[in-house]
Amino acid sequence: MKLVQVSDKKTNDAFISVTRLIYAQDKNYIPHIRQDIEKVFDPKKNKLFKLGGKCERWVLFGEKGEAIGRVAAFVNPKTVNAGMYPVGGMGFFECIDNSDAAIMLMNACKEWLVNEGVLGMDGPINFGERDQFWGLLTENFTGKPSYGLNYNPPYYQKFFEQYGFREYFKQLVFWRDLQIPAQEIFVKKADIVSSNSEFSVKGMRGVSHATIASYFLEVYNSAWGGHEGFKSMRIEQARSIIKSMNVIMDPDILIFAFMGEKPIGFYLSIPELNEFFVHVNGNLNWWGKLKFMYHLKFKKRHTMLGIVFGVSKEYQGKGVEGAMIKYCGEVVVPMGRYKDTILTWIGDFNPRMLKVIGNLGTELYRSLTTYRLYFNSSIPFERHPVLGERKASQNSDNQNTEEVIGNN
Repeated sequence: MKLVQVSDKKTNDAFISVTRLIYAQDKNYIPHIRQDIEKVFDPKKNKLFKLGGKCERWVLFGEKGEAIGRVAAFVNPKTVNAGMYPVGGMGFFECIDNSDAAIMLMNACKEWLVNEGVLGMDGPINFGERDQFWGLLTENFTGKPSYGLNYNPPYYQKFFEQYGFREYFKQLVFWRDLQIPAQEIFVKKADIVSSNSEFSVKGMRGVSHATIASYFLEVYNSAWGGHEGFKSMRIEQARSIIKSMNVIMDPDILIFAFMGEKPIGFYLSIPELNEFFVHVNGNLNWWGKLKFMYHLKFKKRHTMLGIVFGVSKEYQGKGVEGAMIKYCGEVVVPMGRYKDTILTWIGDFNPRMLKVIGNLGTELYRSLTTYRLYFNSSIPFERHPVLGERKASQNSDNQNTEEVIGNN
């Protein structure tokens, strides 16, 4: 076996295409979009490079010259010093079922990160935000993967744990049948808040992107910004987030709650893109874009992907959550476009949000795991701090505004 750094088009192509071998017999597999992966490692597109971030990639070749594994290591300037001990990251791990191959890939990351001065690594994670390419799938390998969520063979867990990685936190993905009415606990509270004549729930059809961004900003900063370790969002960030959804946006499933003219909650979803990306074979070149747009426009949809759910702090627990769920059941479902929803991952360190999701009548769809490994065994290992505890502010201040989009 030979380990080669990614340094040119040939090795980059090998880095992308190694999944063809790994998942050749997996009928559920839907490849990540090539362009989504490549922009992570493009200094012109990934702002972390401008902030001093660094990364390296490797491809592992077998005896016959075929690509049999890949991995990336990186130092994220936003998170490396978030805790007491500097921690880097490793991700985009793929490997045939061969322990020696896996060890070579993980050793490459460890050695590179040691030279960069960090004391440990999290993995598999992204060189960027948590909404994509984050965590190792450890439960439910039979369903189709959702867009942006990692998917891998079961034997990867053995590689990570035998190498010495320990569970840092669980990432829980939930599923809900939209045909099922909102649970009674939500309906009762929703009826109370709805009795206020100033309260309303609306979709965003016909509303400008600039206005949606301003609504999103106001609720986000009221719900999270400036407390529990989350930074306040700027209007430029909100506009960038809404703009990034332009092509795939369905305004009917961008649901906001209002008190008078003031936005106080949101339940934002997008179509499950892998229902369309399954037809493009992982490449949004010109032909892939045409196929994607065709299927996006004409293919019947089944699933929507819930990307963020939040309520302004002063209105939390007062029925706003239930009112938005009730609106979805009474207004969105009869449109006939969506039958179910997948709620993108929520960390097990967020008990408040897990309680809300549990009351929605959801089912646990699959679990992923973010692992951590300290290179020196004398460093005490601790799991991710629980949000709401005093300790959370020490280690979660690295969570920037974009990260909330993918993991409430």
